[in-house]
Amino acid sequence: MERLTIDLVSDVVCPWCYLGKARLELAIAEVQDTVGIDINWRPYRLNPDYPPEGVDQKAALEAKLGGAEAVSRGHAMLTELGREVGIAFDFEAIKIGPNTLDAHRLIHWAMTESREHQDRVVTLLFKANFEEGRNVGDHAVLLDIAEEAGLERSVIAALLASDADKDLVIGEIAAAQKMGVNGVPFFIIDQQYAVSGAQTPDVLADAFRQIAAAKAEARANLN
Repeated sequence: MERLTIDLVSDVVCPWCYLGKARLELAIAEVQDTVGIDINWRPYRLNPDYPPEGVDQKAALEAKLGGAEAVSRGHAMLTELGREVGIAFDFEAIKIGPNTLDAHRLIHWAMTESREHQDRVVTLLFKANFEEGRNVGDHAVLLDIAEEAGLERSVIAALLASDADKDLVIGEIAAAQKMGVNGVPFFIIDQQYAVSGAQTPDVLADAFRQIAAAKAEARANLN
């Protein structure tokens, strides 16, 4: 079985990233008999200028998207797309637009444990923000998520209280932008193929099969 590594550049307050994660999981299920997939979650910040305490989500979105009607239209479409893949978006519940730097630090620390820990943290962050309206910039919320994902609460509390890995996360985002990532989700497969946006499961599955086949062929040619 060929194995592919996906570096998935995303932000936990990006609804398309949450949708992309759910679609990716469906695509992985579709190819699991022939292609193995390892996922590394990579940071991106849609709103790097938000203060640590966050902003009024409704006001910020309306200013960004051009009014309440545009926001409402976008949310209605995303809610429908989410329903198709088992996401219960509750945009009304989101009161605070958070700064996500600390959430990305938590995702990074989870990866030092295992990919499974990292995936659990990412899933819980998306769910907290988009389905439960919790502020994922709040340390208390991040600590609850860390504990639920199987991380040591006291260790994460000490790390969050420090500046640990802030520069690393910001550096990773800068590196992604230098590579041309200016929107998320962005999938980098085996460090050489790029897929942008929340593609449908069949599109992703086809891409995985083609890349795995090309990899197998390249290996055969070497032998």
